[in-house]
Amino acid sequence: MNNEYLKNWIKKADNDLKVAEHEMNISIDECITEAICFHCQQAVEKYLKAYLIFQKHDFGKTHNLEYLIELCSKYDKEFHKINVGNLSFYAVEIRYPDDFYIPTIKEAKESIEIAKQVKNFALIRIKDK
Repeated sequence: MNNEYLKNWIKKADNDLKVAEHEMNISIDECITEAICFHCQQAVEKYLKAYLIFQKHDFGKTHNLEYLIELCSKYDKEFHKINVGNLSFYAVEIRYPDDFYIPTIKEAKESIEIAKQVKNFALIRIKDK
């Protein structure tokens, strides 16, 4: 495994989380909650994929966080404790007007908390090995 490749996945995940946090820090009337939730979903997806890259496990093309958690659980059963809430929904559906939905501020805040928890959870396991 290329260590630089793994670091790049983590950097991209960190950047998604930073975008979400930055957007959350502007006024409530101005923040775009679907962007916050989308970037949190992207961050979680990339942290999980970084763990799988660390384990040298191919994950194919997917945005399904529950599937990625299942793959991660093959190496560490603790991954089953991760609750990603509605984040998988924010990967695709929320980005298009077909199923028009605007997440609440509460949902955006919860998404950021989930992303931070998954970040800590995955990175501890990558750095401990």
